[in-house]
Amino acid sequence: MLPSMAPATLPADVDVLIVGGGINGCGIARDLAGRGVRVLLCEQHDLAAHTSSASTKLIHGGLRYLEYGELGLVRKALAEREVLLRIAPHVIEPLRLVMPHDAGMRPMWMIRLGLWLYDHLARRELLPASQALDLQLHPAGAALQPQWRQAFAYSDGWVDDARLVVLNALDAAQRGATVLTHTRCEQLQRLPQHWRARLRGTDGRLHEVRARVVVNAAGPWAEAFLQGQAGLRPGCHLRLVRGSHIVVPRLPQHETAYLLQATDRRVLFAIPYEERYTLIGTTDVEHHGDPGQAIADTQEIAYLCREASRYLRHPVHPDDVVWHYSGVRPLLDDGADASAVTRDYRLEWDVEPGAPLLTVWGGKLTTYRTLALEAAQRLAPHLGLGKVADWTRRVALPGGDFDDLIGPSATPMQARQRFTEHLQQRYPWLPTAVAKRWARSYGTLALKWLRDTQGPADLGREVAPGLFEAELRHLVRQEWARSADDVLWRRSKLGLHLDATARARVAAWFQT
Repeated sequence: MLPSMAPATLPADVDVLIVGGGINGCGIARDLAGRGVRVLLCEQHDLAAHTSSASTKLIHGGLRYLEYGELGLVRKALAEREVLLRIAPHVIEPLRLVMPHDAGMRPMWMIRLGLWLYDHLARRELLPASQALDLQLHPAGAALQPQWRQAFAYSDGWVDDARLVVLNALDAAQRGATVLTHTRCEQLQRLPQHWRARLRGTDGRLHEVRARVVVNAAGPWAEAFLQGQAGLRPGCHLRLVRGSHIVVPRLPQHETAYLLQATDRRVLFAIPYEERYTLIGTTDVEHHGDPGQAIADTQEIAYLCREASRYLRHPVHPDDVVWHYSGVRPLLDDGADASAVTRDYRLEWDVEPGAPLLTVWGGKLTTYRTLALEAAQRLAPHLGLGKVADWTRRVALPGGDFDDLIGPSATPMQARQRFTEHLQQRYPWLPTAVAKRWARSYGTLALKWLRDTQGPADLGREVAPGLFEAELRHLVRQEWARSADDVLWRRSKLGLHLDATARARVAAWFQT
């Protein structure tokens, strides 16, 4: 196996130690590294190994949160949708959702009011406004049972969640941060001017580091980390809620993403996924035990199939499920029902006595960037940063700098399409499916291994259909991949498209 991306010498002193390699930890690392802060991030498993790769893949305001009066959270998230579309046009794209109207769930006036607020709470330039639909006339009705006659359409965004995490980590590393995966923070000792941390890798090696500030971004482990490794009493209590999703073969005529109102007044999503599949989720179930061992149970799978089948013309059965995944959401415990618990975040600042510690409670994919900015603002006085400008708002994530290569485009979506065409024209021998996937997953990063190539032979061995050694080398050397699962189920979803033999060849490549 090729050596993974790791610094030759680990730093003994840093400004900030970040514990947790999910979206919030990597977002904070990127923000701070871009300000010249000496950052070390450690993650006990792979980047985005758990919650941050187990989402519904939405960049959204959270339409249903309006029902709980969370106007501030929705406004903040709505404003972020288009920011993220602009800085990550390769891994984020617009998504039009159709919501069939069930009069027994919510009255028409409530839906209209909610969508009006959704359209107007934040400035919107890239995404179209909501509209009412007649499902007997609109193509979206083709995949639904005939009794669903009215619907509403609105816009949000789709994201490759695990790649969003990795791209933030990659940008942080390119700006000077040290990123250590498969490295656990075993112990923290608080001293008057700094923290002393003991970090241990899976190889058993121990590394001690001094940090002026520690950021606890351990997600569902945040509370346990404070009590265990730091020996502190948490100021908040987490509600661990499991969200499970199922993937089934693409349902007939399913070309539209749907928001479906379940009989328990929750909402589900049914989204076209990976060209050949339909993604359905999610559940809200109290989770007990290790967050890293979250697995959908038979009741959750049956629930998703049953509720989706109320709407879809082609019923969904548990036997149809080709893959399922679950993640544990670390929600602030406010005593509400699991589906109603706030998805907003809270930053807890602990400065007494001794060196400061910042804990991230809660959060969601859509607001990770504003969370990171707020964290930088909290840390600024202790790090001597001065004025904290919002630099990440305008700087593309790695691979998203399409305009630098192909010139300005009217929209980020057009930029990605033009880049895909550029790849196909510049490298006509590249399989169309591979060119599209690379444009969507890596953007301009793909040029790092494509530059100067004249044909498929220059990409190395095709280890599995559409997966060449050049891409695998990049994933290992630049994106911290250590195993076939890291590649097949997080940095890509090729695991869905490859058979067992092909997946085994990828695993064997990592052992050579």
